[in-house]
Amino acid sequence: MKTLSFLAQACAVIAGLLLTLVTLVTCVSLIGRNTTGSTLLGDYELTAVAAGAAITLFLPLCQYQQGNIIVDFFTSRMPARINARFDRFGALLLSLMLFLLAWRTGVGCINAFQSQTTTMMLGFPEWIVYAAMVPPLVLTGVIGLAQCLFGFDAKDGA
Repeated sequence: MKTLSFLAQACAVIAGLLLTLVTLVTCVSLIGRNTTGSTLLGDYELTAVAAGAAITLFLPLCQYQQGNIIVDFFTSRMPARINARFDRFGALLLSLMLFLLAWRTGVGCINAFQSQTTTMMLGFPEWIVYAAMVPPLVLTGVIGLAQCLFGFDAKDGA
């Protein structure tokens, strides 16, 4: 789990850097628009591309830290061991969903690469965004699977 923790934290750092870049691009664009009347070409595209990748890059750390929303309205009065089983089953379902998303995103990446689709203003290749999203989706799935198999208390272990 230490390796998964390190990888999840590395993904979050990269996501933070991407969002910092988005902030800087937005500031430069707004300052230019309000002072000189000129703006950065494709600032909306850069924001969308970086934000999409950043959101995906935050998922592994969120799952590792059990940061996903849990609706326990019906289970709040059940014994802790039953809730733990529900949590592990939920981690399994999340893991399966993330593996499915990673697969379909990979297929989308291949399709975007083969068709050479690009963004409208900058001509930025869309396949790069898809390719950047696949590893964190897989990592989130692996973290969920590990939590299902070993429980949520295994964070500090192996």
